[in-house]
Amino acid sequence: MTDTVRAAAHIIIAALALAAGAALPAKAEPQAADYGVAPWSEVVVSVADLDASAAWLMQDGGWREVARGELARAELAYWHLPETVSGAFLKICAPTSRTGCIRYVRFDDAESQRPIRLAARPWDTGGIFSIMLRSENVQTMFDAAIARGWWAESPPYAFSFGGSDLVNVVIRGPHGVNYALYQRSAPPFDGFPVGRLSQAFNTMRMVRDQPAALAFFRDRLGFGVLFDAPFTDPEPRSNNFSVPANLATTLVRRAAVAQPLLPGEDGRVEVMQFEGFAGRDLSAHAALPNWGIISVRYPVKRLGEYRALLTANGVEPVYAAVAVPVGELGTVDLVAVRDPDGSLTEFYHAR
Repeated sequence: MTDTVRAAAHIIIAALALAAGAALPAKAEPQAADYGVAPWSEVVVSVADLDASAAWLMQDGGWREVARGELARAELAYWHLPETVSGAFLKICAPTSRTGCIRYVRFDDAESQRPIRLAARPWDTGGIFSIMLRSENVQTMFDAAIARGWWAESPPYAFSFGGSDLVNVVIRGPHGVNYALYQRSAPPFDGFPVGRLSQAFNTMRMVRDQPAALAFFRDRLGFGVLFDAPFTDPEPRSNNFSVPANLATTLVRRAAVAQPLLPGEDGRVEVMQFEGFAGRDLSAHAALPNWGIISVRYPVKRLGEYRALLTANGVEPVYAAVAVPVGELGTVDLVAVRDPDGSLTEFYHAR
């Protein structure tokens, strides 16, 4: 048995064992899906230049513009931004998708802004680290990003995880916004159309305490757990998170994925901890109007009842508003909560 196969087998066994041990808690309250919480429809990203931030996805990746316009004063007020602040948005989606989209927002006349994850390494915690997409050709998309003057954590990296053969690269765009691309060579992926760049299906958050972060989504928000498993590289080599090769086979990256609907290929939130790496805590900067990945937005059919469940579970919103006009979504009620590492998750109901 090769080291790669042995590592893959270890991951599968660990994932099954941990999933069995970390099953949803036995409690009378319905879980998120019972209130109509669906996979998230969009990621909100704060940027200085809407078109420059979207150019790689649209011009090289084939994404399309869905809507653009001014930010409504009601939405800015929902975020507790001063009346002096105005702004604009650009929403883009993959060619055949209306979900897994990205909403870029620009805030004008804000007193001060800085990147949420300024000069950050992957093991620095706080803020949302990356938006995850699939691609049929990771190398081509990597080359296109580099040609634009963007950067990356590493060259494309081939590895095996959970029974899949993958190629991954983390592309770094303006303000340190990361896009993690996955190409699955085996088994074939048929969950949704892929093409040059698929819809976004996951976002990764680097956390100080992975069990606590996972418990927030599982026990407080009522999400299901897709997997909870440790990972170490099977051999000492360059990798997708720039972990030094001499440490790659011993450093444990503990990752877990939660989502409101199981099974499913989208609407995921991933939390990861680099055990033994003490990075900086950037959670204090995970706030508007700073630049970076602000939140993911989940549509909810019964938002009032779901909010009552959150309150019963000890989760109080940091932002909440009703009848807010949000470009392309329509008039919506909104609720936002912070996870233990300061990052936002939003829930909305379209009227």
